[in-house]
Amino acid sequence: MKKFITLTLLLLVAVAVLVGCGNNDPEQLELIIYGSAEEPMVAAVAQAFERETGIRTTFQRLSTGEVYARIREEAGNPSADVWFGGTTDPFNQAKLEGLLYSFVPENAANLRDPMLQDPDGYWHGIYVGYLGFIVNREELDRLGIPAPQDWEDLLDPMYRGLIAFANPGTSGTGRQLINTITMLYNFDEERTMDFFRRLDENIMFYPRSGAGPSRLVGPGEIVIAIGFLHDGITQINAGFDNLELIAPASGTSFEIGATAIFEGAQNMEAAKKFIEFALSPESQEIGQTVGSYQFLTVVDASDPEVAQQVAGAKLIDYDWDWAAENTARMVELWFETINADDRIEE
Repeated sequence: MKKFITLTLLLLVAVAVLVGCGNNDPEQLELIIYGSAEEPMVAAVAQAFERETGIRTTFQRLSTGEVYARIREEAGNPSADVWFGGTTDPFNQAKLEGLLYSFVPENAANLRDPMLQDPDGYWHGIYVGYLGFIVNREELDRLGIPAPQDWEDLLDPMYRGLIAFANPGTSGTGRQLINTITMLYNFDEERTMDFFRRLDENIMFYPRSGAGPSRLVGPGEIVIAIGFLHDGITQINAGFDNLELIAPASGTSFEIGATAIFEGAQNMEAAKKFIEFALSPESQEIGQTVGSYQFLTVVDASDPEVAQQVAGAKLIDYDWDWAAENTARMVELWFETINADDRIEE
């Protein structure tokens, strides 16, 4: 009987070892991505990661606001493993709420600047983009009005019904715009909300995604989009040569598009491999092959040549810590200030 028990225990140990070895086999691993970069970029990076590692990879494209809301609801038991792309402010909110996992990959040593990652390892930058205006020159000429050159120009009544920017409830781009104006106004929230109250009089539509406004400018559905200038480059390269990119004269902010692992990720080994991959030149250079033209973050990656046209933008000193602590409150204040339910895409 003792021999039988001993043999049984040895057999169980052998099975456990074999199972453990099997879990290290890339073909046994899988990865689920929530992607807040544009869908072609998320898809291309996911496919490249699967080819590189053999890890079965799937993704769902959601805006940063949607990912943040979802992982809050999932409360430490996320249905995805990693977050790829999108502005950093929602990542910082998620960090403060314990929704991200701290991990410092080896490739983080190749980041061009220490500011391109969270100091505690909760997220790492994969691209950089500048906020500004994308305008339809032909429509402006037809209407006989000049292009706006700075933020307060947007408040002129001559632009009534001609402007769009992304819904801050669903879009990190919209949230960053609110924070940017707040910082330009030296954190004077009353003045900031007065700006958005007056700007709302000129807004036709608040699309759900950050790139949404840029897609409406070329066809003339709107005349001025507020958004990231690389989204305008995408539209110009798609054939809309009637567009012009404008960096606000008094200064603008830049996003750090980030990637992170969710706290409680079910596929942690695969998630760590993905973060390493996302900080490689090979991964970062994929974007420009599918219409994404941001500046990149690792030293050996080559920035898209077309991005150089906006490289001279004047940048403000964006306060990331303030944004992490105050973005949710500022978005609530914006919704309290703006009565635009019929123009906001949910």
